[in-house]
Amino acid sequence: MSLPRRAGIPALLVLLALALLLASCGSPGNPTPSGSPTGSPTGGQPTDPASPTDGTPSATPTDLPPTATPTPIELPGSYPTPDPGQDLHDVNDYFGPLPVVASPVPPKRNEARALYIGACGNLAKNVEIVENSPLLNALVVDIKESNAVYIPTKNELALEIGAYKGAAYDVENLVRICREKGITLIGRIVVFKDPILAEARPDLCIRDKAGNSLYFTNEGKKPFVNPYRQEVWDYNIALAIEAIEMGFDEIQFDYVRFPTGGTTTGEKPYFGETDWVPARYEVINRFLQKSRVLLTDQFGVPLGADVFAIIVSSKSDGERIGQDWATVGLTGIDNVAPMIYPSHYANSSTTHYSGNGKGTMLNGVHFTHPDLEPYKVLYNCLVLAQPAASQEGYAAVRTYLQAFTASYLPKGYYMEYGPAEIKAQIKAIQDAGFKEWICWNPRASYDASAFDGK
Repeated sequence: MSLPRRAGIPALLVLLALALLLASCGSPGNPTPSGSPTGSPTGGQPTDPASPTDGTPSATPTDLPPTATPTPIELPGSYPTPDPGQDLHDVNDYFGPLPVVASPVPPKRNEARALYIGACGNLAKNVEIVENSPLLNALVVDIKESNAVYIPTKNELALEIGAYKGAAYDVENLVRICREKGITLIGRIVVFKDPILAEARPDLCIRDKAGNSLYFTNEGKKPFVNPYRQEVWDYNIALAIEAIEMGFDEIQFDYVRFPTGGTTTGEKPYFGETDWVPARYEVINRFLQKSRVLLTDQFGVPLGADVFAIIVSSKSDGERIGQDWATVGLTGIDNVAPMIYPSHYANSSTTHYSGNGKGTMLNGVHFTHPDLEPYKVLYNCLVLAQPAASQEGYAAVRTYLQAFTASYLPKGYYMEYGPAEIKAQIKAIQDAGFKEWICWNPRASYDASAFDGK
């Protein structure tokens, strides 16, 4: 399938410096809020894993139920190298044809309502919460973060670059528990924010026109891998296949985007001449299309993608980071997860990096203290999301909601997020016409009463 081409990429709205500040602090478990000086939200991207408190590292499971033998797929023999100046009208001309599965495996559709628990943080308690809740039915667990591959892997590239440092949790035990309890196990993979790969393989990172590696201020002053490189795609797809073979029920790709903000040198990324290089959103969409074939068609495993909430209300910001709300859900993936955290929207503070002196206008509603209005923020963002999400064939919308207290905001601009605030966001999701959601708490700490269905 070839997605429609759009001419040009509008200028990016300037992002705040919060991502850089938190990245430089190196404080694990902190969310990465940000806001836009123009009053637009920037969404929010799950970042650091919670520390594992249950389970111990183990070898690859050996006694799990056998997986079905996949139908052989047809892969292109090599990646084409377009001639400079070639006028391309189809991403097939740049990336080559998609692989083909002769007999696609029908995927199981899971209507998921989940807790994110990082590297199996507070596993026993969180399993108990899911098991006893009339609402919850799934867990999201990290397979690969920006700092490491967490599961036992035989991937040659991961081993070569030192991305695998030992298992962060007992995969076999986790899979066994989830199967016994009937819990859907969703594996999260951070894709293009991969400084380990970018530093070990400069040829795979984003570079300037002179060929120098670029370091991005909003990405911890670290290099970012190049989303145009299919070798990077294949590396992450291969890790996902390993996780599927270990027993994960779904795969969720995060950081399926280009870096935000400027570079430390001021030089711009160079991806080739603009008259023949696909637009950024086309690259991300093509990666998801290929991943869908190799994961869903081949194994019958649903695939999801996390996206910035900003793309719902700002087409220009979405194109800059390579996420287009109107088309990302038409790539054949099972679900798309906009990260709608009230704390990440610009407030009216004039003395703090999270404020712009005005606040945020969202769906015609003016928010000066967005963190204080979780229901209204989620509801109005999702109302804006509805037209695109209502297209035939669009992926299910599985919203990430805020389950942490944004105490980094100025006094008076944040409040404690407990069961009432989580319930308010769940109600907003339902009132906007959606059914699925994931709670995001970087410390994997949740109050069971938030999910009692009352």
